[in-house]
Amino acid sequence: MIILIIGFLLIALSISVRNNRKAPSFVQQVGNDAVGIVDRVVGVPMNSLGHATDSVKGLYNTYTENKKLKKQVDTIATQKVENQTLKDENKHLKQQLKLNETLSSYSKINAVVLSRTPSSWQDQLVINKGTAAGVKKNDPVLSRKGLAGRVTEVNKTNSKVELLSTSNGSANRFAVRLKSKEGTVINGLITGYNTSKNQLIMGQITSKAKIAKGEKIITSGMGGITPQGLLIGKVVRAANGNDGLPAKIYIEPAADFNDLDVVTVARRAD
Repeated sequence: MIILIIGFLLIALSISVRNNRKAPSFVQQVGNDAVGIVDRVVGVPMNSLGHATDSVKGLYNTYTENKKLKKQVDTIATQKVENQTLKDENKHLKQQLKLNETLSSYSKINAVVLSRTPSSWQDQLVINKGTAAGVKKNDPVLSRKGLAGRVTEVNKTNSKVELLSTSNGSANRFAVRLKSKEGTVINGLITGYNTSKNQLIMGQITSKAKIAKGEKIITSGMGGITPQGLLIGKVVRAANGNDGLPAKIYIEPAADFNDLDVVTVARRAD
């Protein structure tokens, strides 16, 4: 404050001396020098403060812009996931409609998988259709590409489905068959599932016919419950027993048991 007061007094004195032409030039020079010193003393801190303020302002603007950009990136990532989900769902529904066209002699009930617990992942799942939608016990359940399982328990608004991949020894097994290149029909049952290789196992085979890799396995319709001709999968290899008969046929399933979100319940039309 003292420096500012002295500075103002010197400025006033300088102006007064400048206006008075009779004043000696030495006094005017002293006044001008004093004004310059005061200007530097006051101006330098003020200029530094101004630069600091600009820097803080620029840093804040950069932070705000960065925050907005991060939010936009998060939004884009979320939208990308949503778009991919919708794309996959659309693909699944199209495949499901294509599958339904192959079941023209049967009624079709589309359903969504409600739950599937990790402890019974390969054994069963629950769908959102029950007796109210016309679902009945033992109705076959298909995925987008082939048979996935059958209904074992029916409630009014939901049903429990036992999968082909179940390890339950008391499960009601599907009767299946294939036709060799020579035209021989080979019958058997789906007796198990190899989890590590993702292969169904066909057993109880009673034919010596040669089985080629890639042959299609379908339901035989025996028993009058499961419709005939539903695709199970294709032959990967056959293992012969001691008697020369194929003891086991390993099948690559048509259904993807790890990707079941939309299924179709197929039953004979009334």
